[in-house]
Amino acid sequence: MKIVIIGAGISGLSLAYFLLEKNPSLDLTVIESEKKAGGKIWTDKTNGFLCEGGVNGFLDNRPKTLELSKKLGLAPLRSNDNSRKRFIFSDGKLKMLPESPLSFFKSDLLSVYGRLRIVGELFVPKGTGKDETLADFAKRRLGKEAYEKLIDPMASGIFAGDPEKMSLKSCFPKVYNLEQNYGSLIRGMIKLQKEAKKTGKKVGAGPGGVLTSFQDGMETIINSLTNFLGSRLCTGSQAVSIDKNKDIYTILLSDGSKIESKIVISAIPAFALAELTNNLDKSLSLLLRDIYYPSISVVCLGYRREKIIHPLDGFGFLIPYREGRKILGTLWDSSVFPNRAPEGKVLLRTMLGGARMSELAEQDEEKQINIVVDELRKIMGINSEPDFAKVYIHRKGIPQYFINHDLKLKKIDDILNNYKGFYITGNAFRGIGVNDCIENSSNLAERIIKDI
Repeated sequence: MKIVIIGAGISGLSLAYFLLEKNPSLDLTVIESEKKAGGKIWTDKTNGFLCEGGVNGFLDNRPKTLELSKKLGLAPLRSNDNSRKRFIFSDGKLKMLPESPLSFFKSDLLSVYGRLRIVGELFVPKGTGKDETLADFAKRRLGKEAYEKLIDPMASGIFAGDPEKMSLKSCFPKVYNLEQNYGSLIRGMIKLQKEAKKTGKKVGAGPGGVLTSFQDGMETIINSLTNFLGSRLCTGSQAVSIDKNKDIYTILLSDGSKIESKIVISAIPAFALAELTNNLDKSLSLLLRDIYYPSISVVCLGYRREKIIHPLDGFGFLIPYREGRKILGTLWDSSVFPNRAPEGKVLLRTMLGGARMSELAEQDEEKQINIVVDELRKIMGINSEPDFAKVYIHRKGIPQYFINHDLKLKKIDDILNNYKGFYITGNAFRGIGVNDCIENSSNLAERIIKDI
């Protein structure tokens, strides 16, 4: 059985692995438009600095990524213990996020009223169950101050998103379900904690888990999957269009050649798939085109350690939009994982752009470096110029799940029901993280094997 997968990011590569694991005799081909596989996962080693150009890790709280790593013979690397400390730049200074309920009430991150308002969440009526924006939900249940100082920067850190547009149900399904199942986030957490003591499992409303990578960076898993696929992976091969005649799909490539197959899976970004399916199905193409991708940049700066007075004893910091800064936040990468900077030096990794400031990530590299250097001077007191700088620009970087994203997925699924043998996956649909992509690939592989 011939199968063609379009796109060799983590979704496409892991899907190919799972399919071949279930049936090694499959005639499977993965085509990738870029010369290098990996999509938004690539690791750059320059002058002794290990920079993640895109994804910098995954959480160890979901099994599929760890299982895949083990099958590939890889040794995951958990982040350093001191990186559990996380900071918010609020009211003009860095403040550590409280790590327990007691420390939360002692913290000055929120005003006394703001802290009491969160406790008042217990008495807020349950929502209707309809999807709402993350901002509306957070203000309704936790209050405006908690939204602005806690929830807003979290949304920027995970999605580079705008909470005023983000879908609660699609972006944070755990939180949505807590309210629907228990009527209150606090009440739900208390009940889940009691159940956890019996089962030994950790629970939480947030993503949880420990950030995990590999000694030589996230591209390690990409290289292993690429080696596993061997000649089945064809890079530098761009799909231009896809058409269907009876039960055969024909993929036209940029060099004029064609590939025919009864089973085709797209693992490319939604905007790219919109172009690809324009002739196949206009309605599908329009729905895919409607998924917004803002631009985002990663600016890596290296300094000699003695140039920075801050202890860098933590993960880094995020910035609420209300602070009016030009960056989303900075991770102290060399404090999070070993092997990220040469001896005596540190590596800081800053995010620029996102849904609210996409245009900043579309400027030339020198301007972006200057913005970050200026912002770190004001936020962290770093008055020296960096010894090393590298910029990684992602135009159309992270897909945004706007309100009623689930209804859009339902329409897409209804259309796909008319196209037997054609499947789509990737981070534009049901989760943007590495764990989401790998889990979705595993589930899709099982479905395809059953359909064959």
